[in-house]
Amino acid sequence: MADRTAPNCHLRLEWVYGYRGHQCRNNLYYTAAKEIVYFVAGVGVVYNTREHKQKFYLGHNDDIISLALHPERVLVATGQVGKEPYICVWDSYTVQTVSILKDIHTHGIACLAFDLEGQCLVSVGLDSKNMICVWDWRRGKVLATAPGHTDRIFDISWDLYQPSKLVSCGVKHIKFWSLCGNALTPRRGVFGKTGDLQTILCLACARDEVTYSGALNGDIYVWKGINLVRTVQGAHGSGIFSMNACEEGFATGGRDGCVRLWDLNFKPITVIDLRETDQGYKGLSVRSVCWRGDHILVGTQDSEIFEVVVHERNKPFLIMQGHCEGELWALAVHPTKPLAMTGSDDRSVRIWSLIDHALIARCNMEEPIRCAAVSTDGIHLALGMKDGSFTVLRVRDMTEVVHIKDRKEAIHELKYSSDGAHLAVGCNDNSVDIYGVVQRYKKVGECIGSTSFITHMDWSTDSKYLQTNDGGGKRYFYKMPSGKEVTNKEEIKLVQWSTWTCVLGPEVNGIWPKYSDINDINSVDANFANQILVTADDYGLVKLFRYPCLKKGAKFRKYLGHSAHITNARWSYDYQWVITIGGADHSVFQWKFVPERKSKEALHIAPQETLAESNSEESDSDQSDVPEMDSEIEQETQLSYRRQVYKDDLPQLKEQCKEKHRASTTKKREKAPGNSIRLHFIHGYRGYDCRSNLFYTQTGEIVYHVAAVGVVYNRQQNTQRFYLGHNDDILCLAIHPLKDYVATGQVGRDSSIHIWETEMLKPLSVLKGYHQYGVCAVDFSADGKRLASVGLDDNHTIVLWDWRKGEKLSAIRGSKDKIFVIKINPYIPDKLVTAGIKHIKFWHKTGGGLIGRKGNMGKTETMMCAVYGWTEEMVFSGTSTGDICIWRDMYLIKTVKAHDGPVFSMHALEKGFVTGGKDGVVALWDDTFERCLKTYAIKRAVLAPGSKGLLLEDNPSIRAISLGHGHILVGTKNGEILEVDKSGPITLLVQGHMEGEVWGLATHPHLPICATVSDDKTLRIWDLSPSHCMLAVRKLKKGGRCCSFSPDGKALAVGLNDGSFIIVNADTLEDLVSFHHRKDVISDIRFSPGAGKYLVVASCDGFADIYNVMSSKRVGVCRGSQSYITHMDWDRRGKLLQINTGAKEQLFFEAPRGKQQIIPATEVEKIDWYSWTGVLGPVCEGIWPLVSEVTDVTAASLTNDKKVLATGDDFGYVKLFKYPVKGKFAKCKRYVAHSTHVTNVRWTHDDALLVTVGGSDTSLIIWTHENEGHREPRQCDSEESDIESEDDGGYDSDVTRENEMNYTIKALSASIRTMSGIKPHLQQKELSVDERFCF
Repeated sequence: MADRTAPNCHLRLEWVYGYRGHQCRNNLYYTAAKEIVYFVAGVGVVYNTREHKQKFYLGHNDDIISLALHPERVLVATGQVGKEPYICVWDSYTVQTVSILKDIHTHGIACLAFDLEGQCLVSVGLDSKNMICVWDWRRGKVLATAPGHTDRIFDISWDLYQPSKLVSCGVKHIKFWSLCGNALTPRRGVFGKTGDLQTILCLACARDEVTYSGALNGDIYVWKGINLVRTVQGAHGSGIFSMNACEEGFATGGRDGCVRLWDLNFKPITVIDLRETDQGYKGLSVRSVCWRGDHILVGTQDSEIFEVVVHERNKPFLIMQGHCEGELWALAVHPTKPLAMTGSDDRSVRIWSLIDHALIARCNMEEPIRCAAVSTDGIHLALGMKDGSFTVLRVRDMTEVVHIKDRKEAIHELKYSSDGAHLAVGCNDNSVDIYGVVQRYKKVGECIGSTSFITHMDWSTDSKYLQTNDGGGKRYFYKMPSGKEVTNKEEIKLVQWSTWTCVLGPEVNGIWPKYSDINDINSVDANFANQILVTADDYGLVKLFRYPCLKKGAKFRKYLGHSAHITNARWSYDYQWVITIGGADHSVFQWKFVPERKSKEALHIAPQETLAESNSEESDSDQSDVPEMDSEIEQETQLSYRRQVYKDDLPQLKEQCKEKHRASTTKKREKAPGNSIRLHFIHGYRGYDCRSNLFYTQTGEIVYHVAAVGVVYNRQQNTQRFYLGHNDDILCLAIHPLKDYVATGQVGRDSSIHIWETEMLKPLSVLKGYHQYGVCAVDFSADGKRLASVGLDDNHTIVLWDWRKGEKLSAIRGSKDKIFVIKINPYIPDKLVTAGIKHIKFWHKTGGGLIGRKGNMGKTETMMCAVYGWTEEMVFSGTSTGDICIWRDMYLIKTVKAHDGPVFSMHALEKGFVTGGKDGVVALWDDTFERCLKTYAIKRAVLAPGSKGLLLEDNPSIRAISLGHGHILVGTKNGEILEVDKSGPITLLVQGHMEGEVWGLATHPHLPICATVSDDKTLRIWDLSPSHCMLAVRKLKKGGRCCSFSPDGKALAVGLNDGSFIIVNADTLEDLVSFHHRKDVISDIRFSPGAGKYLVVASCDGFADIYNVMSSKRVGVCRGSQSYITHMDWDRRGKLLQINTGAKEQLFFEAPRGKQQIIPATEVEKIDWYSWTGVLGPVCEGIWPLVSEVTDVTAASLTNDKKVLATGDDFGYVKLFKYPVKGKFAKCKRYVAHSTHVTNVRWTHDDALLVTVGGSDTSLIIWTHENEGHREPRQCDSEESDIESEDDGGYDSDVTRENEMNYTIKALSASIRTMSGIKPHLQQKELSVDERFCF
């Protein structure tokens, strides 16, 4: 089988032919090193004319259209086009990024200018308002923005003599700006009667408030302040595109092809007419001038750069040439010499020397050229034209041999046969004509059969066959020279092809993505000698594949530079270079091919830095040599945190439902109850999909998270305190270096990060607005001032924050693959590392952006954790295969085997490291990972005698490790938190259910204990008294969804997911009896009251079976429900059953036979029910919220005194209602702690506690019940229901409007640490638990 890995060879950009003159101005300068800086396509070029060498800046991902030079002339700023365009400030000497400025402009960046000190940069956008933005570019911060003008702005400049003043000009205007604070205020220039109001194209500022500007008619307008004071008429024959100020005076360049030099008072010195010089031509137009000492640089509309020495001004040197504006499609390489031929819509054909990097011949044709081919002997050059003709020239002197026009549509492809006898010409009218070369190009054959235009052709080595591709994605074969189609597949299999430039065929299947059938690959060329294929596509990517590549979605290396579609790519005759040409950017790129053995030697050369991961990035498909994925990691990668409805969506949903509600507000709504509940204790820790989320605080308490709650646990007193600022699953947690502040990130449509302090549990800052779907990793910097976060969006966006100010410092797309960890370098807070599926990346901050490089590790490994070591360049990462990788900068130094299975967590100590893995072992290492000093296995045998709870299994997978207070703190995948003493004994502190939904919940009839059963296949008994621990656990063969204690509390019935149920001894959890009568999940199970004679078992297939417990026989079946059964309750006599179903039916059956009874609603209320857990019927009509679907309210439980009904719903809310809840939309008290659906709620036998379980958040939460009149000062109970009805106080319409306004809070910042409290105007009212997130 062919190798599906990416090839080991490389391409290195060696030369770019051309200069972007069209639609750009003022984009060509001398640097301090006397090199020339300009741009072509998406590449910044630094050209050393003395050594004839080029360096490239590759930080852009689309066309560059503007450039400014820093006053010290080393740094360059370039701006690009695109949907989210950005500005790069880079060093012209090292061609490395210094800063990235983004997130302000759209469409593109039209102009850039540095101020005199070089501290500030101004940019102008291409959006409809032509936004002007002033940047503190080093920090990537915006100082001021203002709409520039309603029409295009062509130039902007700082007044070099007056600080904080700018001038901009453009279509029919000039504006004088002053920058004060963060405000930019404009004053329009007054043309008055001195000159006509017209478009100003360029400007330069001089002393004493004088500004010189170049106008469209060729005049120079001179301004004093904001007034036009004089004009220099006829300075140029037509528009003045460029004006450059220097120490000697001013240089201007215009459309008339002239460059004029002026002294400091704008008196003319001299004129240079480039049209009249040797290299000049009619129609030459100057777009850019730069005057430096006795040298002048001139850039033209047609992609040339001239250098003029002032005292020999009639002999300019032409130092760079390229194709003019118009698409560039034609490319051919000479068969025996290092030459490339290109032809374009500018009607010129050009021959380039690949060794001298120069244009050596040029010839203008009558028609735009679309394709080219050189005969095998190198004598003839054939050119296919847009009008359907083709011309053959002699390469030697570019004289015409023949010109033939047999077709009316464009010739898109032509090729000489390998014996040189024939030329095949492919046309857009679906035909291929064959011409005899020796017969002076007489037509000798024709290939018909294609139903679309011809795109690619290749001859066989014996010149007897031709294969073609067409625009319809079809492949055809013809016998040569007759043109007869060949359909015999066996015959075709034996053919050897002399070239391979077709995009279709088994040999090149791999160039296409797995699931694409699109025509976006324009060109292919095979290098048979090295078995490498180069491709060029519509996205501006050059890719290298192995050849042949048979399977779709092969691995590749990719290179950026061309901004948009690349129309053609060819290997040079000796395979030393690849030549690519850009369609719209009409540039020619020459890439040096670095074969395999050389690329190893070239590793020590730092790769050219790119922002978009261009430099030889792997492809998106799976690689063949990836080790088998660990099951836990596999599971975790597949977790989706997307919700169909987010809590953020509730306000809109409510609005939509208000109409419905208004119709029903005739009745007075039920008041909220006087009683309340308070969060008391949570069993659970989020370990199954999170890592490194468990720490000691300053005071020795333990902080972690579960569901939507940040928990601070005091292990001495076995008590918990809670941070309740989040409203959905918390996925990550980091602790401030001083161990008193914590950052937590949650799931949400626009997910937020909260920074809160562990003592008072108050939020210090809330960061929002940059992460979609959720935040999966956070980390504080060593000085505690910065915070880094990673989002769950498709690009896993990385954001660096100044969290106190709530300010984003920089952001970047992290990786397509999931990122598990982010760490800020403790020595240099501008550096970060991220690690995740198949990658580790090293980032450094550049202004408002970040630049990342993948770690070089040979084969790609999945990284689960990473920490910085004892010096700034050392990084240690843990892999999914159990190795520790040791990195210096981005290079892998060595790997050490540390664990069996993935290394999930790692912690750096002052002298050494501690690691934890899936193998359930904690290992202590020295500071170089040379020696493992000690290991601790997490086993039941080493549990300390007084340990609370029970360890579910030996060696649980370790997900978090942290050190402090003489102990190692360990979090496991099974939801346990353990404390390991350095001497060995282990104490179990907290535990909860493992991954899997928890639905089953029952409270004991007369003891403070409860039972839970979960999809994690465990049945557990919990102590609800102050010891708060798990008393017993039993593993089941299947997961379960319901359980129930017998009335005497001695037996416990458990319904399982395979349709069976068991009755176990409530103390020992040993089986008493088991049945298996149903196939579907058992959804509810209930003992009858009193002696517990009957047991009713409901399943999701819509039946409820009644069993006689004494005789262990099924005695009745309740039939008649149209959907699955959700809830069941007995009446106090044990004779009547109430059943709720998924179809919102409320049904009644008589026990023990199961006969259905029809009972009128008025009678239902009179019945004395033993329990009420149903959600239907008139007595609980008011519990259904405005935005209710059928299964919205999942659980209910009525207190034994029948006064308060508690409910749990799909939004994670626990609510209390006054019972009975008659009438719609009753008021309630609402509490947030669970993240998604609350699956079950139960009061204890004495109503003292409410116990709730969360579905996928796996937590068991205990609330204390506080009766009416019991008020704690901190808890102001909310009388909130889901809606405010109109009769609640008749708001004035303005007040209502103001009430409904949504303000987004940027951040709740606290001041510096020593102050306590928050300034009044920044204070967030501390909401009660109930009130939080009451919309």
